[in-house]
Amino acid sequence: MMKTKAGMATSMRRHFGYEERTAYLFIAPVMAVLGLVAVFPIAYSFYLSFFQIKLTRPNRTPFVWFDNYLELFGDQLFWTAVLRTVSFTVMSVTAITFLALLAALLLNETFRGRRLVSTVLLIPWAIPYVADALMWKWIYDSGYGALNGLLYQLGFIDKYMIWLGDQNKTLPLIANAFVWKEVPLATILLLVSLKSIPADLYQAARVDGAPLWQRFIHVTLPSMRTGFMLVMIYETMMAIRHFDLFFILTEGGPGTASHVLSWEIYVETFRNLSFGTGAAMSYLLALVTFALAYFIIRTLGRSV
Repeated sequence: MMKTKAGMATSMRRHFGYEERTAYLFIAPVMAVLGLVAVFPIAYSFYLSFFQIKLTRPNRTPFVWFDNYLELFGDQLFWTAVLRTVSFTVMSVTAITFLALLAALLLNETFRGRRLVSTVLLIPWAIPYVADALMWKWIYDSGYGALNGLLYQLGFIDKYMIWLGDQNKTLPLIANAFVWKEVPLATILLLVSLKSIPADLYQAARVDGAPLWQRFIHVTLPSMRTGFMLVMIYETMMAIRHFDLFFILTEGGPGTASHVLSWEIYVETFRNLSFGTGAAMSYLLALVTFALAYFIIRTLGRSV
């Protein structure tokens, strides 16, 4: 028995030498902080999702198992928020991917002023979301907004319009602000994929007599699959859980026109003070996000 313990100790020292033990010693505080500020809140919120916790009655918190989740599945407002979230995500990710591809193709070419264009393109990415939301709120303003002024001067409208007060326009307008902020990062990711395409592939396509559009379809797009996968995963996750623009631009309005899942979680948790239902909704949102990421990876990453 003593030999076995001695052998185990020798094996441990062999695998965890001085450098390894020193590395773990330095990493331990970081892991402890991450566990405290990240892992514990996630685990605790999952625990709360099985309780009916409402701060208006703090002394009554019954354990309800999956009732919070089942209650959400039967809530029409929840499904309406899901549909709006899907609509916002599809609009945003489609526009971001398309515009980023155009920008990446442009920046991949050599032309005068390319560095200036690259610098200007990065400006939206450098602006915080709160500042971005305030800027677009001023642009969309019905009294002094730049959008109304521009369209009025060009003759497209004959009077100033209340843009964010129209339920049919609210979601696309918020998506527009989101796209403006996210396109630069997506462009960088696609540009990196574009730069990594071997020149031999294009030379072989030219030798075979393939015109420009065929080289784009059969060489460029397939070679950029990794970039598209990264863009779609990241931007989908950002769009699904986005909150800042909805809070500053509309606060879920007009009416319930911009009630997406992230806004519903905020309302349920911090306005209705129903922490159990809010936690359950958050975990449903997280599961959907992971499922979509897995689907994108399985679809686009199959041949990567």
